[in-house]
Amino acid sequence: MVSEELKLIIDELNIQGKMIFLEATTKEKITTFEREKNVTLPSKYKEWLQFSDGGEFFLPAGIQLYGIEHKPVINVNDNSRPNDDYIVIGALASGDPILCEKSSEKIAIYNQEAGRIEDDEIYDDFIAFLKDLHDLLGIGG
Repeated sequence: MVSEELKLIIDELNIQGKMIFLEATTKEKITTFEREKNVTLPSKYKEWLQFSDGGEFFLPAGIQLYGIEHKPVINVNDNSRPNDDYIVIGALASGDPILCEKSSEKIAIYNQEAGRIEDDEIYDDFIAFLKDLHDLLGIGG
């Protein structure tokens, strides 16, 4: 079930650039993934997965999100994360990973070159991250 808030963001994204949304996954498959991987994904990201299991935004130079069924699949042991407190759920075109903090709603970008997460690239939840994509990608809204 997709909230009204997420529907509005999806509609806005569709207007603004080339997007590839993948087939949705189910709540049951997300629960199985979390149980098998011993992780808890952020609730707003789980809501996204029930709309699009991964996807690509603002092609060709945007971001890619990972899913639990469609490749690339979330790898909870991805080595591009700063430490075990994070799960990589996507990547910017630059290669910098998009992270979710384990057992938290927070989403962040890991600046691999600098070896840190910038304060202005930490988002309270996945919805806040989606709302900031224009600024993050430097494409203006």
